[in-house]
Parts: sequence; C-alpha cells; structure tokens
Amino acid sequence: MIFPSNRVRIMVATKPIDFRKGHDSLSALVKNELRKDPFTGTVFVFRAKKADRLKLLYWDGTGLVMAYKRLEEHSFTWPAVKDGLMLMNHAQFEALFAGLDWRRVRAIATKAPEAVA
Repeated sequence: MIFPSNRVRIMVATKPIDFRKGHDSLSALVKNELRKDPFTGTVFVFRAKKADRLKLLYWDGTGLVMAYKRLEEHSFTWPAVKDGLMLMNHAQFEALFAGLDWRRVRAIATKAPEAVA
C-alpha cells in the first residue's frame, strides 16, 4: 500500500459508519463527531457494520485521499464497538490492513547505544 511514512498518526474510529459516505461526509464526521481536524495528515480508519470492510481518510497536503478495502474470505479484527477513537501505531495498522490480528503486534524493546570513549 502507498503510505506516507512511519511518523503519520493513525486513528481508528471504533464505531461503525454508513459506508455510503464519501470524502466530504467522512471529513465532516471527523470534525463534528470525533472532534479532530481531518486536514492534519492523520490517517483516519473507519469500519462498516460488517467487519470485512474498512475505509481510510487521509489529507496528503494537496487533497483528501480515501481508500477502501474489503476482505473476501475473512474479517478484520476490530476494537470493541463504542464511540470514540483509538490510536494505532504503524505496525499495528499494517497488520490490520493485511487482515491480521493487530493486537498481537508489539514494539520491540531496544537499548540505546552507548557512547564510545
């Protein structure tokens, strides 16, 4: 998938949406219901009532980008359905988008290198 960088914030709307919504309706939903600015470069992830579909909304600096994905034989692993947003790291998002269980993705603990004398 074409994705801007690892530093992009990814926010998942945990409540299912009407999947007939387009760019403008989703950006209005982000602003009015989720109380976030859709034009900051954050990727917003939305789900349908059926857990086999997702939509992404992203401002790339020149326009709104919307992507849609449907899994043919499986369903996405989603957080509990409730109002609000959940922050997701890049690795978790990649797992979600691939149809994997993103809850199993953990950051690797690394030790900072020591200065050489």
